[in-house]
Amino acid sequence: MAEKLNIGIILGSTREGRVSPQVGQWVKGIADGRGDANYEIVDIADYQLPFLGTTDGSEPGIAKWNEKLASLDGFVFVVQEYNHSLSGALKNAIDFAREVWHDKAAGIVSYGSTGGARAAEHLRGILGELKVADVRTHPTLSLFTDFENFSEFKPAELHLTNVTAMLDEVNAWAGALKTVREKAAVTQ
Repeated sequence: MAEKLNIGIILGSTREGRVSPQVGQWVKGIADGRGDANYEIVDIADYQLPFLGTTDGSEPGIAKWNEKLASLDGFVFVVQEYNHSLSGALKNAIDFAREVWHDKAAGIVSYGSTGGARAAEHLRGILGELKVADVRTHPTLSLFTDFENFSEFKPAELHLTNVTAMLDEVNAWAGALKTVREKAAVTQ
């Protein structure tokens, strides 16, 4: 039997009062019920990353962040929309790594006033540059209908279908790309 894939559910916000932990736990609950991979929450706030280029790069969080990403076969990004794009904290975290992103798969769960669609589209361009294969199915959550008072996450039942389909795609691509990474490691 093949070893299970390791999929990180990356929380893309560090803002005080953020709702991404609620969304991330919801995705993890659905994912864990599948039993097809090892899923874990990866909170960028835990790594205390400085702004890229403002230090000598020796902070321990930078090395730990890269080690965590290297241990994962794929990702689910929980992305909130700020001013028609993703958060600066997520972009900064993404930029603190390079090769550890290569040849992996990612899904996106976004939220915002328009479901976070614009943030997700910006993230797709960034992921392409980092050789991350992002999957098509993209659950979008509305601040108006999936959050009570914009702060308590209460997702509509219909989102379960999209999350399940997105996880199916992430796992299929992450498994295929793991063989690509393994083949490259043998030839090096």
